[in-house]
Amino acid sequence: MKILIFYDDVYYRLRSGKKIKKLIENILTSESCIPGEINIIFTSDKKLIKINQQFLKHNYFTDVISFSYNQERIINGEVYISLDTVKENAINYNVSLKKEILRVIIHGVLHLCGCEDEDKKKRLVMRAKEDVWIENFYKG
Repeated sequence: MKILIFYDDVYYRLRSGKKIKKLIENILTSESCIPGEINIIFTSDKKLIKINQQFLKHNYFTDVISFSYNQERIINGEVYISLDTVKENAINYNVSLKKEILRVIIHGVLHLCGCEDEDKKKRLVMRAKEDVWIENFYKG
């Protein structure tokens, strides 16, 4: 398994990288997935909206976009995170930047595992999983 973290067009560096990589491994295992290669890319709103428009045909800002290149249960993919939007969300939800970044990483990885959030019921399930993993991260 290989988890790589990249920074594109942002002045930011993730702390606790090893611990976050271990968390990602644990998420994959709990979702009955086999770890492959995952790239986490921190970028700006400017770059992420271009990706959103080009690949998803959406013309709005978002905090995270996941691209799955899975081969059956082997999880391979990219998780793009807009640091700009995550910072705004942290303020809006009155949580630390670290916690909000952790949430979107978990959210993106859950998408790679096949979890969806297109309706209210699925969003609630996804949010509950995020909350459990955030709690586990801070306990460990």
